[in-house]
Amino acid sequence: MVLHQFVRFAGFLGFAILASHANRQGRQTEMIIYGGLALLFQPFFKIALGREIWNIVDIVVGIGLLISMFLKPKENSR
Repeated sequence: MVLHQFVRFAGFLGFAILASHANRQGRQTEMIIYGGLALLFQPFFKIALGREIWNIVDIVVGIGLLISMFLKPKENSR
C-alpha cells in the first residue's frame, strides 16, 4: 500500500513538472494533458474508477509516455 501511494505521488509530481515545462514552452495541449494526468494520479483524493479501468488507464498512459519520448517536438516559428 505504501508503494502504491509513493507511485501515485511520483506520478503526480512528474506530470505536474511536465505540465509546467509544457506551459513555459507554450504547448497548451500538452500542458492540459499533463495537468489532467497530474490530477488523475494525485494521491490526496481517491478517484474510484475500478480496477479494470485503472489498468487500462495505466497502460494507455504508459504507452503514451513511451511514444512521447521518441517524438521530436515541433519548433515554434516566432
